[in-house]
Amino acid sequence: MELRHLQHFVAVAEDQHFTRAAERLLVSQSGLSASIRALERELQTPLFVRTTRRVTLTEAGRALLGEAERILAQVRSAHEAVAAVQGVLRGTLALGTEQCIAGVHVARLLAAFRRLHPDVEIRLRQAGAGALAEEVAAGRLDLAFAVRTQADSDQLRSVPLTSEPMTVLCHPSHRLATAGAAVTPDELGGEIFVDFHPDWGPRRITDAAFAAAGVRRTVALEVNDVHSLLDLVDENLGIAVVPRHFRHKRETLTALPLKGTGEAVYETVALLPPPQAASPAARALMTLLETEGA
Repeated sequence: MELRHLQHFVAVAEDQHFTRAAERLLVSQSGLSASIRALERELQTPLFVRTTRRVTLTEAGRALLGEAERILAQVRSAHEAVAAVQGVLRGTLALGTEQCIAGVHVARLLAAFRRLHPDVEIRLRQAGAGALAEEVAAGRLDLAFAVRTQADSDQLRSVPLTSEPMTVLCHPSHRLATAGAAVTPDELGGEIFVDFHPDWGPRRITDAAFAAAGVRRTVALEVNDVHSLLDLVDENLGIAVVPRHFRHKRETLTALPLKGTGEAVYETVALLPPPQAASPAARALMTLLETEGA
């Protein structure tokens, strides 16, 4: 099994199209097709279902994809490790992050990293905590900054950065604002909520806290960015449970402590593979974060 066969396979799986994958890889479509056929012959099973419009993975293809991504990530790390020993950090830093993450100023950190390591290509992906954890574990990302939503595993470890309580945000004219006291999930059961998509860390924390309290809540307004959430609350269309630092992004809103929720703690972590699998770029970024506190 050749590495180029795996590279070609992953590209076709990502693009779901032979022509687009060939253009991205700068190879001929016939050469790419031949490479995939050679891999299928070696594994003695089809890896794609081919149609006139796109290709999709077979069950065998889905099983291979995760392993292929991990193998390619390890090969990349090996090349970068040799370069690092030679005194120059090269290659790629693939970083993921959630929106408005606490405990790290991502843009400032990446700017400092680029000044120190100009030969490293930086790639940034923004997504929810669940997707980021999967991509780090699969080797598609070197590391990610996200909310802790799961325990460490053989493929993923968490380095704590900071933690803070969750807070209820509401319009100043809302009944909760006029009461001006800390609230419990029981007191919020009948409210209309604005919240993020289920994969985002703050949403996962809030869902878990309300489930633990046995309170059902209605998320009628679901968004995928912080500013939209704040805008909707600012128009009194619902309330939101968010990390405490969000309150400083919209001073016009009223913030109330959320009590009686032991699980409602927003903990920011750096998600990394096991130490032996961490890329030199990821290690360099974490060292920079620890020394400069960016």
